[in-house]
Amino acid sequence: MLMLALSGMRTRWITFVGSFVALALGVGLIAATGLALAATFDAPERGPERFAAAPVVVRAADHLRVDTPTGTRSKPLDHPGPVGPGTADRLAALGRTVADRTFPAVVTAPRTDTEEPPSGPAVKKPRTGADPRKSRTGQDAEARVGHPWEVATAAPYRLTSGRAPAAPGEVVVTTRPGGAPLRTGDRVLVRTPAGVAPRTVVGTVAGRGFEDAVFFTDDEAARISPDIDALVVHADATAVRRALGPDSGMDVLTGHDRRRADPDPDRDARALVSVNALLGTAAGITLFVSAAVVASTFSFAVAQRRREFGLLRTAGATPGQIRRTVCAEAVLVGVLASAAGVWLGAGAAPLLVGRMTEAGLAPPWFALGDASWPLHTAFWTGVFVATAGALVSCHRAGRTAPTEALREAAVDSRVMPASRWAAAVLVLLAGLGLPALALAVDPGDLLGRKSYITRPMLLVVGFALLAPVLVRPVGRLLTWLPARLPGATGVLVRENTAAGVRRTAAVAAPVLITVALAATLTGTVATLEEARATEARTATTADFVVTSGQEGRPLAPAFVERARAVEGAVVSVSRSTAVTVLEEDTALVTSEARAVDPARLAAVSKLPVTAGRLSDLDDDAIVVNEEWLTTRVGDRVTVWLGDGRKASLRIAAVLATGTGDNGVYVTRRNAGGAGVDRIDVKVAEGADRRAVAATLHTAGAATGTRVTTRAEWLAANGPGTNDQTRTGLRMILGIALLCTATALANTLVMATSDRVRDLAVLRLAGATAPQVLRLVAAEAVVAVGVGAVLGGVVAAVNLLVVWGALVLLGVMSAVVVPWGTLGLVVAAAVLLAAVSAVLPASLALRTRPVELAGARE
Repeated sequence: MLMLALSGMRTRWITFVGSFVALALGVGLIAATGLALAATFDAPERGPERFAAAPVVVRAADHLRVDTPTGTRSKPLDHPGPVGPGTADRLAALGRTVADRTFPAVVTAPRTDTEEPPSGPAVKKPRTGADPRKSRTGQDAEARVGHPWEVATAAPYRLTSGRAPAAPGEVVVTTRPGGAPLRTGDRVLVRTPAGVAPRTVVGTVAGRGFEDAVFFTDDEAARISPDIDALVVHADATAVRRALGPDSGMDVLTGHDRRRADPDPDRDARALVSVNALLGTAAGITLFVSAAVVASTFSFAVAQRRREFGLLRTAGATPGQIRRTVCAEAVLVGVLASAAGVWLGAGAAPLLVGRMTEAGLAPPWFALGDASWPLHTAFWTGVFVATAGALVSCHRAGRTAPTEALREAAVDSRVMPASRWAAAVLVLLAGLGLPALALAVDPGDLLGRKSYITRPMLLVVGFALLAPVLVRPVGRLLTWLPARLPGATGVLVRENTAAGVRRTAAVAAPVLITVALAATLTGTVATLEEARATEARTATTADFVVTSGQEGRPLAPAFVERARAVEGAVVSVSRSTAVTVLEEDTALVTSEARAVDPARLAAVSKLPVTAGRLSDLDDDAIVVNEEWLTTRVGDRVTVWLGDGRKASLRIAAVLATGTGDNGVYVTRRNAGGAGVDRIDVKVAEGADRRAVAATLHTAGAATGTRVTTRAEWLAANGPGTNDQTRTGLRMILGIALLCTATALANTLVMATSDRVRDLAVLRLAGATAPQVLRLVAAEAVVAVGVGAVLGGVVAAVNLLVVWGALVLLGVMSAVVVPWGTLGLVVAAAVLLAAVSAVLPASLALRTRPVELAGARE
């Protein structure tokens, strides 16, 4: 069987070259994504940074820990509390202590020699290479963090010029390549929570990469930020723990654990989560497309070789021998293609990682590891896909009767055996039944990325299995008008499409996959973005929206006070926080929340309330959404606030789930120490809108706060703002399109090369070579059109499922169809199909028609 398989592959190499290339590309992509995926399993090992030289660091516990019947559950706190003065005094008795305070500080360097700060001498003109970020007054501004100078030795920071700050108006700044070129002696403006004041840079320290800092005197830092965020203790850790006691609510950090006191210690692991999801999705789609393409190609190849198998049966070959021959060919192709793919993947993995970091899909430090298991996995996956893809074809090949050797008709018959009908019906039932069940039970689950990426695959497989049945009606629909035009081309295209069902289905299958995935993925993302924008437009009725612009940074207190005093406006101040609930005594679930003033909330927003009243929100109440297990108004729920405090709150109102952005609402008392990070302003009826706007903009200019209108805020947070998501989708679709293009080109080359006698008969009947080439191109275009229509049906079903889920969740938003993406995909497929069909046909037509008509297989 092996020799027979090798002989068949050598004779029909065109039949196998497409499967080889498609599988090699698929394995290469799986290997490349697998190598990159393996590098995401472990974040780089980083030691302590801010407190690398500190012996012991004491800070409030940053995790909520709750004992449950199944063990202790833990969740990060949104706003860990400060170190209390009593705790600091008690630890000071053990040894020297240093209080750390961290607060936002924006450094603005005036750009001209004539500009002066509110007080003090004129400042210097910055040198070449100033930071490109500008304030509204034409100045260079850098967002930094402020600390007391005494804590600088905990990193440790070393002075590179100047001296330590000794007076309230003096600061030391970190320097870094590409940052604002501040030097000792420069005069700058520094905006902190205490306001804006001129400062003199009396020293510089080399930046350490994890923060851009401004160091103040210890007394001034305490005035700006009275709370102690962490305490460096020069004492034995055991003595520190003994002094604190077991229930102090403080963490004593030593050794590697000191990293937990660094700014955003989980940033590396969090940065890899999206990379992991993207690469996993890409690998899964590559595997799916490769398997579908290989199965379709082998199926078409077996259909082309009916006469060959009939001759073998006539010569005495048994059905088992035929099956083993086809399987041996598949295994050979699988082994060779997988080996080539592994080699390609190993070389492409560094390029993939580099491209992802350049596009911002991965952090700059992301790099490949030394794992080799992805290469082994990719190789055996390729062999398995080739073998599995040929199994059905093997069974069909074994059923070939000896009389097939006498077959001359080109019309396909019995293209859908009972087993294929059963498989198609089962897959379609699953593809339609699972979304229907989700719509009835949990519509929100259909909006998750895993759901809308994997859900189309069942429908794609189902329609691909039914393709031989659907080709004739769809083909006749597409050729209805051309068949009625003058000339015989339209009629021939219609009849050839109907007669060559397997050929048309094999061409349509890869187009079906690509169109369905492209339309579903991009359409679902665009629809969800539009739904979120619709929610925002509906929920926000304020005329002006002010946000900090940087996650985790509060608005300047001075601006908050000025905004509260604006005449002729309703001002709603809110804070970002979180609440955590223990569900079913097993899992801690954290929900984003906003702390608001209930009396002003209704004036600046229109939330989708399904039960209760927002006006009933008070310090003893909470507003939840329908995702919560307890949603009956008046019931009490036990929650843990952002700072870890436990509270029992009454449900005042329930909001529709929506797209997931309808969070929880509490009052300021339950904000867990969060600062103001958003202000909604509604101009009162009869008030002067221009006067309100002018007052807000004046307050914003004085405090460096940007005031936006409702339209500007909606535009900044509307559809299309997440470039990383779109870049990731383009990468995934590019992978699918590459595999599809290979399969499409190979199938058409196979099909056209197998029709040389038909083309010769057309020439002998009087058709010119250009007419034959136009016919071949038209047939290829119609086959692509069949695949595009079937793919469009799959996409339409999936987008309707998403729309239905949104309606059930209370969001009335339109479905966004990505016509531009679909047009590009279909146009590329049409161009590739036409070229792949016309090129081998033109080569075949160089031979005399009489010789081609008399040729035998």
